[in-house]
Amino acid sequence: MIHDAAYELDDDPSRLDADAVWGFLSQEAYWGRWRSRADVERQIAGAWRIVGCYHRDDGLVGFARAVSDGIALAYLADVYVVTAHRGRGIGRRIVAAMIDEGSGARFRWLLHTADAHDLYRQFGFAEPDHTLMERPARVS
Repeated sequence: MIHDAAYELDDDPSRLDADAVWGFLSQEAYWGRWRSRADVERQIAGAWRIVGCYHRDDGLVGFARAVSDGIALAYLADVYVVTAHRGRGIGRRIVAAMIDEGSGARFRWLLHTADAHDLYRQFGFAEPDHTLMERPARVS
């Protein structure tokens, strides 16, 4: 939980600062640097839902997007908090807002992570069982 009135979560896509998202994903996100700006803009535009965390002075400081069928299944992607604002529970709050609040609360959620397993386990994420298969991306 964010215990600081300087932060606000919002899922209004019209408020999103696409420049800030692009800046983080293209420069700091190990998982996102291969994408072009046009790719990121298409992903944002096609998202089922986005959640941004806004600081009253610094603007967008955290973000997540989801893709979904809108009925039963969703994929959580591009979750981040900028370095200067980490350690305040913002990541947990963004994830909670995305997966536990709103119409996706009853969905089956999927994600990939290389370094945030402990965060996602707090929300019930676990390694998949034998029923899940994945086809990795093709390398050109």
